[in-house]
Amino acid sequence: MNQTQVVEKIEDLWKEKEAILQNYHAKTKALEFLKNIISMLNEGKIRACEKREGVWQTNVYVKQAILLLFKFADNKVFDSPFGKGYDKIDARFGESSPHEEFKNRNLRIVPGAIIRNGVFIGSKVIIMPSFVNIGVWIDDNSMIDSMATIGSCAQIGKSCHISSCVTIGGVLEPINANPVIVEDNCFIGAGSQISEGVVVGEGSVVGAGVILTSSTKIYDKETGEVLYGAVPPYSVVVPGIVPSNNSIISLISPIIIKKVTAQTRVKTSINQMLRP
Repeated sequence: MNQTQVVEKIEDLWKEKEAILQNYHAKTKALEFLKNIISMLNEGKIRACEKREGVWQTNVYVKQAILLLFKFADNKVFDSPFGKGYDKIDARFGESSPHEEFKNRNLRIVPGAIIRNGVFIGSKVIIMPSFVNIGVWIDDNSMIDSMATIGSCAQIGKSCHISSCVTIGGVLEPINANPVIVEDNCFIGAGSQISEGVVVGEGSVVGAGVILTSSTKIYDKETGEVLYGAVPPYSVVVPGIVPSNNSIISLISPIIIKKVTAQTRVKTSINQMLRP
């Protein structure tokens, strides 16, 4: 089945989902198909969001497939290292996972990491004890540090470092909404929270404790420009505040303190770049 046929099949299931829910045979066939879609997500054959002609676009059919799986699948009891669970989605890895999958791709998955099925994990990825939700894409050479949370369908690029206690927001609904995108070669500092479809541009450094949402003002120190929803490539961002229209209060506003070139990003340590 080619991609066009996959999309058409999912769209048909989406239109008929209420009728399918009432038909045991139809639901069983639909679940078999949807489990194949989850396998395609695991293998990186499809993804929830991708860049086309320089613009990140959600693949609605992938999110539809995930939502259909939640709708049609039954909860079941399963064992985990942390005790019994009761859910509709299996873990990405289990005792039966082939050793070759880890070895051939040079993965390190540390005990305590909770990774749901339907997650693409590239080569040489390290995942410390953290939570990674369905539909996530983690590209080659990236690291997810301890206690980080990567939400549904979030996209993490190549050679990224997601530090401890970071929250990367995801989204399944609204169906057309983009998840958070962290492009290649980014560093996200400890305790940062990035949500509501924010795009962190390639090569950027986000300092510890930065909060970014679609409505958060991002102030560019060099240009005086105020941005929303996206960090430009090769930006260095730190926490900050700016005065509101009411002179009594100030509002959280992450500040772009400088821009770096790709060459500088490689040669300069993170600590040096975070200094104004």
